[in-house]
Amino acid sequence: MIIGYMRPAQEDTDCKLQEQKLTGLCARIVKEGHSSAKKRTVLHQLLEQLNKGDKIVVCRLFTLADSSRHLFELLEVLEQKGVYLQTLHEEIDMEQQKEYSLKKMVGHLVEFQNEIISERTKKGMEYAKKKGISTGRPRKADENVKKAIEMYQSKRYSLKEIKEATGISKSTLYRYLEN
Repeated sequence: MIIGYMRPAQEDTDCKLQEQKLTGLCARIVKEGHSSAKKRTVLHQLLEQLNKGDKIVVCRLFTLADSSRHLFELLEVLEQKGVYLQTLHEEIDMEQQKEYSLKKMVGHLVEFQNEIISERTKKGMEYAKKKGISTGRPRKADENVKKAIEMYQSKRYSLKEIKEATGISKSTLYRYLEN
């Protein structure tokens, strides 16, 4: 049986994009109710119900696993059960006896790690936004910026002296001077 597995992501919170790609390819599609790495009950149930020769289809490796270690553990379980994995984005199909170059596989792993970091960062920013916490580098106090600009324009101070007196870095000072 070919089974599609979906999990919400920041760009696809309702799984509609994943569902469009999996519909027609899979006899059955299962959906995780949340995007969290913890308590992936639908995935655990799916793994228990798999039979030899079944295939799990996901849109991206990131949909299935939350880390390289988690991916490795899942691949071990699938191998023990004689189950195949297909990823649409990475164009990996374990049922096909293709040879994959090391460069291509490492490229997929790098992309996988980047997606993990990106997803976690976006979740953290969304959480902070809901709590009313501003994200990004804190802005410098206006009086320090004014003082740094005055010191720079007087041509009596070095950039090091300006930074020590105001806490404004050279790049920040130049950015304000350009405006």
